Parts: sequence; C-alpha cells; structure tokens
Amino acid sequence: QGQLVESGGGLVQPGGSLRLSCAASGSIFSINSMGWYRQAPGKRRELVATITSGGRTIYADSVKGRFTISRDNAKNTVYLQMNSLKPEDTAVYYCNALAGVRGTAYWGQGTQVTVSS
Repeated sequence: QGQLVESGGGLVQPGGSLRLSCAASGSIFSINSMGWYRQAPGKRRELVATITSGGRTIYADSVKGRFTISRDNAKNTVYLQMNSLKPEDTAVYYCNALAGVRGTAYWGQGTQVTVSS
C-alpha cells in the first residue's frame, strides 16, 4: 500500500520560515496532483496549496505570497516553503496525493507546525 512520508515541521517564531517535504513511496503510481492541507484545533481541514504534475499551482488566499509549493516529479516529492509565518498558521499539516485514473487519494500522517514566540 502506498505511503506519503512527511518531514520538516516544528516550532518557529512569528516571521520565521519552515520547509515541509513529502515523499511518496514507490508503490504509488501515476500521481496527478500533490498538495498540502492543514487542520488547526477545533477547525476543519483546509487546503493550503496544490500542484499538478505539469506544475500548475493553487494556493489558499491566506498563504498567497508567503508560501511556495514545488514538486520533483522524478522523486515523487512535494515541498512547501513557508515564509513570514504567523501564529494563525499553527496547525497539523497533511500531505495529499491524487493518483491513477480514479484519482485515488493518499494522505500522510501529518506534521505539526507551531508558530509562537
């Protein structure tokens, strides 16, 4: 069964930066889009950013201009560079991949990002 393995979360001060990485295991084939979602305590999971295999990106309005999503198709890896972090960015960040003709969804285990002084 395919897996997504995330890394790069942690504690950072407001205004700081973090870079998240997510690698898809070799058993996940024909990945169409990859992306990041987040869920803060007491809130619903929300889209942060996605990127297609062709490089087309979508960002949540709240992160535009601060976060950048990128992808290495050869490595089946997606990255999220987060700059100018704010306390409201605090959440568990989940990696997502949609693969195959059916668009099967895969999720990572989540990585905690905490923005606090």
